[in-house]
Amino acid sequence: MNHGSIATTPVPTVGLGLKAHHYDEALASPAGGLWFEVHPENYMVDGGPRLKWLEAIRREKPLTLHGVGLSLAGDEAPDPEHLARLKTLADRFEPFLMSEHLAWSRGGGVYHPDLLPFPRTRQMLKQVSDNVARAQDALGRRLLIENPSLYLDLKGHEMGEVDFLVELADATGCGLLLDLNNVHISANNLGADPRDYLAAVPADLIGEIHLAGFAPDPVHAEALLIDTHDAPVSDAVWSLYAETLMRIGPRPTLIERDDNIPDFAELIAEREQAVAIMEACHVQCAA
Repeated sequence: MNHGSIATTPVPTVGLGLKAHHYDEALASPAGGLWFEVHPENYMVDGGPRLKWLEAIRREKPLTLHGVGLSLAGDEAPDPEHLARLKTLADRFEPFLMSEHLAWSRGGGVYHPDLLPFPRTRQMLKQVSDNVARAQDALGRRLLIENPSLYLDLKGHEMGEVDFLVELADATGCGLLLDLNNVHISANNLGADPRDYLAAVPADLIGEIHLAGFAPDPVHAEALLIDTHDAPVSDAVWSLYAETLMRIGPRPTLIERDDNIPDFAELIAEREQAVAIMEACHVQCAA
Protein backbone atom coordinates (compact mmCIF):
# COMPACT_ATOMS: atom_id res chain seq x y z
CA MET A 1 0.00 0.00 0.00
CA ASN A 2 1.50 3.35 -1.03
CA HIS A 3 0.82 6.26 1.29
CA GLY A 4 2.55 9.05 -0.61
CA SER A 5 6.07 9.72 -1.79
CA ILE A 6 8.95 8.09 0.04
CA ALA A 7 12.18 9.86 0.97
CA THR A 8 15.22 8.26 -0.65
CA THR A 9 17.86 11.00 -0.51
CA PRO A 10 20.26 12.13 0.81
CA VAL A 11 22.23 9.02 1.73
CA PRO A 12 21.54 8.15 5.38
CA THR A 13 24.49 8.90 7.64
CA VAL A 14 23.68 9.39 11.35
CA GLY A 15 20.17 8.85 12.68
CA LEU A 16 18.19 9.32 15.88
CA GLY A 17 15.57 7.27 17.62
CA LEU A 18 12.21 8.91 16.87
CA LYS A 19 10.25 9.96 19.95
CA ALA A 20 6.65 11.14 19.93
CA HIS A 21 7.36 14.48 21.60
CA HIS A 22 9.98 15.24 18.92
CA TYR A 23 7.71 14.63 15.92
CA ASP A 24 7.39 18.29 14.90
CA GLU A 25 11.12 19.01 15.19
CA ALA A 26 12.02 15.76 13.47
CA LEU A 27 9.72 16.61 10.58
CA ALA A 28 11.19 20.11 10.22
CA SER A 29 14.88 19.24 10.69
CA PRO A 30 17.06 20.31 7.73
CA ALA A 31 20.01 18.10 8.78
CA GLY A 32 21.49 16.34 5.77
CA GLY A 33 21.65 12.56 5.96
CA LEU A 34 19.43 12.46 9.05
CA TRP A 35 17.27 9.36 9.43
CA PHE A 36 15.09 7.94 12.16
CA GLU A 37 14.71 4.58 13.86
CA VAL A 38 11.48 3.33 15.40
CA HIS A 39 10.55 0.22 17.33
CA PRO A 40 7.93 -1.32 15.04
CA GLU A 41 5.97 -2.73 17.99
CA ASN A 42 4.90 0.86 18.75
CA TYR A 43 3.41 1.22 15.26
CA MET A 44 1.94 -2.19 14.47
CA VAL A 45 -1.61 -0.87 14.62
CA ASP A 46 -4.34 -0.33 12.05
CA GLY A 47 -4.61 3.44 12.38
CA GLY A 48 -4.38 6.44 14.66
CA PRO A 49 -2.11 9.48 15.10
CA ARG A 50 1.18 7.58 15.45
CA LEU A 51 0.89 6.16 11.94
CA LYS A 52 -0.11 9.56 10.54
CA TRP A 53 2.98 11.17 12.05
CA LEU A 54 5.24 8.37 10.88
CA GLU A 55 3.79 8.70 7.41
CA ALA A 56 4.57 12.44 7.37
CA ILE A 57 8.13 11.91 8.61
CA ARG A 58 8.76 9.06 6.17
CA ARG A 59 7.94 11.40 3.30
CA GLU A 60 10.89 13.55 4.41
CA LYS A 61 13.40 11.18 5.98
CA PRO A 62 14.48 7.53 5.66
CA LEU A 63 13.47 5.09 8.41
CA THR A 64 14.77 1.91 9.99
CA LEU A 65 12.74 -0.60 12.00
CA HIS A 66 14.48 -1.98 15.10
CA GLY A 67 12.42 -4.80 16.54
CA VAL A 68 12.29 -5.98 20.13
CA GLY A 69 9.61 -8.68 19.93
CA LEU A 70 10.65 -11.54 17.62
CA SER A 71 12.45 -13.51 20.36
CA LEU A 72 14.86 -14.99 17.82
CA ALA A 73 16.79 -16.98 20.44
CA GLY A 74 13.61 -18.45 21.88
CA ASP A 75 12.69 -22.12 21.68
CA GLU A 76 9.49 -21.22 19.82
CA ALA A 77 9.34 -20.03 16.22
CA PRO A 78 8.63 -16.32 15.73
CA ASP A 79 4.94 -15.57 16.20
CA PRO A 80 3.32 -15.67 12.71
CA GLU A 81 0.83 -12.93 13.59
CA HIS A 82 3.62 -10.68 14.83
CA LEU A 83 5.59 -11.32 11.65
CA ALA A 84 2.56 -10.57 9.47
CA ARG A 85 1.95 -7.23 11.18
CA LEU A 86 5.64 -6.40 10.99
CA LYS A 87 5.67 -7.17 7.27
CA THR A 88 2.62 -4.95 6.73
CA LEU A 89 4.42 -2.08 8.48
CA ALA A 90 7.66 -2.67 6.54
CA ASP A 91 5.83 -2.81 3.20
CA ARG A 92 4.08 0.44 4.02
CA PHE A 93 7.10 2.46 5.22
CA GLU A 94 9.94 0.78 3.29
CA PRO A 95 12.74 0.97 5.86
CA PHE A 96 16.23 0.94 4.43
CA LEU A 97 17.29 -1.43 7.22
CA MET A 98 15.51 -3.81 9.60
CA SER A 99 17.08 -5.24 12.73
CA GLU A 100 16.44 -7.40 15.79
CA HIS A 101 18.24 -8.60 18.91
CA LEU A 102 20.28 -11.70 19.65
CA ALA A 103 18.10 -12.60 22.62
CA TRP A 104 14.86 -14.25 23.67
CA SER A 105 11.81 -12.73 25.32
CA ARG A 106 8.98 -15.23 24.80
CA GLY A 107 8.28 -18.71 26.13
CA GLY A 108 5.15 -20.71 26.75
CA GLY A 109 3.05 -17.90 25.35
CA VAL A 110 4.41 -15.46 27.94
CA TYR A 111 6.28 -12.30 26.89
CA HIS A 112 9.01 -11.04 29.21
CA PRO A 113 9.79 -7.29 29.24
CA ASP A 114 13.48 -7.84 28.65
CA LEU A 115 16.00 -9.19 26.15
CA LEU A 116 17.31 -12.34 27.80
CA PRO A 117 20.65 -14.13 27.25
CA PHE A 118 21.33 -17.77 26.36
CA PRO A 119 24.31 -20.16 26.18
CA ARG A 120 26.00 -20.05 22.78
CA THR A 121 25.92 -23.73 21.92
CA ARG A 122 25.77 -25.47 18.56
CA GLN A 123 22.19 -26.43 19.34
CA MET A 124 21.34 -22.77 20.00
CA LEU A 125 23.07 -21.73 16.79
CA LYS A 126 20.75 -24.05 14.87
CA GLN A 127 17.72 -22.76 16.78
CA VAL A 128 18.55 -19.10 16.24
CA SER A 129 19.45 -19.72 12.59
CA ASP A 130 16.10 -21.41 11.99
CA ASN A 131 14.24 -18.52 13.62
CA VAL A 132 16.17 -15.86 11.71
CA ALA A 133 15.58 -17.71 8.43
CA ARG A 134 11.85 -17.99 9.17
CA ALA A 135 11.65 -14.29 9.97
CA GLN A 136 13.56 -13.21 6.87
CA ASP A 137 11.48 -15.47 4.65
CA ALA A 138 8.24 -14.09 6.09
CA LEU A 139 9.39 -10.48 5.81
CA GLY A 140 11.08 -10.82 2.45
CA ARG A 141 13.95 -8.76 3.85
CA ARG A 142 17.38 -9.22 5.35
CA LEU A 143 17.69 -8.65 9.08
CA LEU A 144 20.63 -7.18 10.96
CA ILE A 145 21.14 -8.92 14.31
CA GLU A 146 22.34 -6.82 17.25
CA ASN A 147 25.03 -8.05 19.61
CA PRO A 148 23.74 -8.05 23.21
CA SER A 149 24.90 -6.30 26.36
CA LEU A 150 25.94 -8.93 28.92
CA TYR A 151 26.02 -8.75 32.71
CA LEU A 152 27.37 -12.13 33.75
CA ASP A 153 29.29 -14.97 32.17
CA LEU A 154 26.71 -17.71 31.59
CA LYS A 155 27.87 -21.30 31.88
CA GLY A 156 27.75 -23.65 28.91
CA HIS A 157 29.09 -21.48 26.06
CA GLU A 158 30.65 -23.51 23.26
CA MET A 159 31.41 -20.53 20.99
CA GLY A 160 32.58 -16.97 21.31
CA GLU A 161 30.02 -14.30 20.51
CA VAL A 162 31.69 -13.13 17.31
CA ASP A 163 32.05 -16.70 16.06
CA PHE A 164 28.37 -17.29 16.82
CA LEU A 165 27.33 -14.18 14.87
CA VAL A 166 29.60 -15.00 11.92
CA GLU A 167 28.21 -18.54 11.65
CA LEU A 168 24.66 -17.19 12.03
CA ALA A 169 25.31 -14.83 9.12
CA ASP A 170 26.81 -17.63 7.03
CA ALA A 171 23.79 -19.84 7.68
CA THR A 172 21.05 -17.25 7.08
CA GLY A 173 22.48 -14.35 5.08
CA CYS A 174 21.69 -11.92 7.91
CA GLY A 175 24.01 -9.06 8.83
CA LEU A 176 25.18 -7.47 12.07
CA LEU A 177 23.97 -4.39 13.84
CA LEU A 178 27.13 -3.56 15.78
CA ASP A 179 26.17 -1.87 19.05
CA LEU A 180 29.41 -0.36 20.32
CA ASN A 181 27.88 0.57 23.66
CA ASN A 182 26.98 -3.10 24.16
CA VAL A 183 30.52 -4.13 23.22
CA HIS A 184 31.93 -1.73 25.81
CA ILE A 185 29.47 -2.80 28.52
CA SER A 186 29.96 -6.52 27.95
CA ALA A 187 33.75 -6.21 27.90
CA ASN A 188 33.71 -4.16 31.11
CA ASN A 189 31.35 -6.53 32.91
CA LEU A 190 33.08 -9.74 31.81
CA GLY A 191 36.67 -8.50 32.07
CA ALA A 192 37.48 -8.56 28.36
CA ASP A 193 39.05 -6.13 25.88
CA PRO A 194 36.47 -4.52 23.57
CA ARG A 195 39.12 -3.97 20.90
CA ASP A 196 39.82 -7.69 20.67
CA TYR A 197 36.10 -8.24 20.06
CA LEU A 198 35.90 -5.54 17.39
CA ALA A 199 39.04 -6.69 15.59
CA ALA A 200 37.43 -10.12 15.12
CA VAL A 201 34.22 -8.85 13.50
CA PRO A 202 34.34 -9.08 9.69
CA ALA A 203 33.82 -5.61 8.21
CA ASP A 204 31.48 -6.83 5.49
CA LEU A 205 29.08 -8.23 8.10
CA ILE A 206 28.41 -4.83 9.69
CA GLY A 207 25.37 -3.07 8.22
CA GLU A 208 24.71 -0.51 10.96
CA ILE A 209 26.23 0.85 14.18
CA HIS A 210 24.48 1.86 17.40
CA LEU A 211 25.85 4.34 19.93
CA ALA A 212 24.25 4.89 23.33
CA GLY A 213 24.85 5.72 26.98
CA PHE A 214 25.02 3.56 30.09
CA ALA A 215 24.94 3.89 33.87
CA PRO A 216 26.99 2.28 36.64
CA ASP A 217 25.10 -0.18 38.83
CA PRO A 218 23.85 1.40 42.08
CA VAL A 219 25.56 -1.32 44.16
CA HIS A 220 28.59 -2.44 42.14
CA ALA A 221 29.38 0.94 40.54
CA GLU A 222 31.72 0.84 37.52
CA ALA A 223 32.33 -2.88 37.96
CA LEU A 224 28.86 -3.48 36.48
CA LEU A 225 27.64 -1.17 33.73
CA ILE A 226 23.94 -1.16 32.78
CA ASP A 227 22.72 -0.54 29.23
CA THR A 228 20.23 2.19 30.17
CA HIS A 229 20.14 4.34 27.01
CA ASP A 230 19.50 7.27 29.35
CA ALA A 231 22.74 9.22 29.01
CA PRO A 232 25.00 10.71 26.34
CA VAL A 233 27.46 8.49 24.52
CA SER A 234 30.55 8.00 26.69
CA ASP A 235 34.08 9.03 25.73
CA ALA A 236 35.09 5.35 25.69
CA VAL A 237 32.37 4.50 23.16
CA TRP A 238 33.21 7.54 21.01
CA SER A 239 36.80 6.24 20.86
CA LEU A 240 35.63 2.78 19.82
CA TYR A 241 33.45 4.38 17.16
CA ALA A 242 36.29 6.38 15.63
CA GLU A 243 38.60 3.34 15.63
CA THR A 244 35.91 1.11 14.14
CA LEU A 245 35.13 3.49 11.28
CA MET A 246 38.81 3.80 10.46
CA ARG A 247 38.93 0.01 10.10
CA ILE A 248 35.66 -0.70 8.28
CA GLY A 249 34.68 2.65 6.75
CA PRO A 250 31.48 4.63 7.38
CA ARG A 251 28.24 2.82 8.23
CA PRO A 252 24.75 4.16 8.99
CA THR A 253 24.94 5.06 12.67
CA LEU A 254 22.24 5.60 15.27
CA ILE A 255 22.34 7.65 18.47
CA GLU A 256 20.03 5.81 20.89
CA ARG A 257 18.28 7.56 23.77
CA ASP A 258 15.27 5.77 25.26
CA ASP A 259 15.05 7.32 28.74
CA ASN A 260 15.88 10.67 30.32
CA ILE A 261 15.29 12.02 26.82
CA PRO A 262 16.69 15.54 26.26
CA ASP A 263 15.53 18.27 23.92
CA PHE A 264 15.78 17.50 20.23
CA ALA A 265 18.53 20.12 19.85
CA GLU A 266 20.71 18.24 22.32
CA LEU A 267 20.30 15.02 20.36
CA ILE A 268 21.14 16.83 17.14
CA ALA A 269 24.31 18.18 18.78
CA GLU A 270 25.32 14.65 19.77
CA ARG A 271 24.50 13.50 16.26
CA GLU A 272 26.85 16.15 14.87
CA GLN A 273 29.67 14.64 16.90
CA ALA A 274 29.09 11.34 15.13
CA VAL A 275 28.85 13.10 11.76
CA ALA A 276 32.21 14.78 12.40
CA ILE A 277 33.84 11.42 13.15
CA MET A 278 32.28 9.93 10.03
CA GLU A 279 33.49 12.83 7.87
CA ALA A 280 37.01 12.55 9.32
CA CYS A 281 36.94 8.86 8.42
CA HIS A 282 35.91 9.70 4.86
CA VAL A 283 38.94 11.99 4.53
CA GLN A 284 41.45 9.65 6.15
CA CYS A 285 40.12 6.51 4.47
CA ALA A 286 40.39 8.23 1.07
CA ALA A 287 43.95 9.42 1.70
